[in-house]
This record gives sequence, C-alpha cells and structure tokens, in this order.
Amino acid sequence: MDLTQYIEIVKDYPKPGISFKDITPLMNNGEAYKYATDQIVEYAKEKEIELVVGPEARGFIIGCPVAYSLGVGFAPVRKEGKLPRETVKVSYGLEYGKDVLTIHKDAIKPGQRVLITDDLLATGGTIDATIQLVESLGGVVAGIAFLVELSELEGRKKLKGHDMLTLMTF
Repeated sequence: MDLTQYIEIVKDYPKPGISFKDITPLMNNGEAYKYATDQIVEYAKEKEIELVVGPEARGFIIGCPVAYSLGVGFAPVRKEGKLPRETVKVSYGLEYGKDVLTIHKDAIKPGQRVLITDDLLATGGTIDATIQLVESLGGVVAGIAFLVELSELEGRKKLKGHDMLTLMTF
C-alpha cells in the first residue's frame, strides 16, 4: 500500500516556508492506519520488543496500537509536570530554546527491550531525548519506528547506531 497518498502536505504551516506533513488523513482511513500499524508490529516482533515507548502526543497515536497488537505495555514520555508520579527527566534543545521530557521512574525494567515510536523523524531531538530516558532506566532501545522521515533535516544522523524503521520518506 502506498501510504504517501494518505499524507496531506500543508504549505506554510505552522509558519511560512514550512511544508507540514499531516498524518491525520492516514489516521482517518482505517485500512491505511491498520496497514501502517501492522508494518510497525512486524518490525517490532523481529526485535523481540517487551515495551513500547512514545513521546507525546503523536508517539501515543502510533505506539499504543502497536503495543496492543504485540500484547505488551506502553510507557508515555511527557513534558515536565504532566506525569503524576516520580519521574526522571532530560533537557534537550529545540530550534528556539530548550524543553524537558520525563518518564515515570518505574516505567522500564533494566534490560527490557524497548521500541520507541513517533509519527515523524525531523531533526531527531525529541527521539534522542527519549532514548536518553529509556537508557537512563536501564532499558535497551531495540528499535525506533516512524511513519514519516523528513530526510533533508538529517535526524537519522543524530540517532546513528540505532535500528530504525520509517514507512515513508519525504
């Protein structure tokens, strides 16, 4: 299935010069969403995944159905102050400033094989921070899966050394 036909490109959003890759048409189509999810599930099975982790909010949209299909848990990565129990955190750079991501301190068991999911790989900053969180708790990042990769932003370079699946490249 050609998933690119379910991605709508929105010019000049969120600011002039940006061509936003909108995944909502893919999510609105049950057949396409299931196909994309199933592709990630097959990848995860090969990696013997024990837990899926995804950063808010679209990492949840990708990761939760994958975790459900695999019969494993899902651990959310959220911005600081959004998780109710004790967390570990990492600060990471954004285009204009810094942000902080957190995960519950007990979300990952040492040695647990983790799949990190998100909708889109751009510069790699969010996923690099998520990898740091997983590894700080002793988790093993066995794979990373995205619906879309924006190759011109070279996020793959930041994630070098990690096995990755991307379903579409723009």
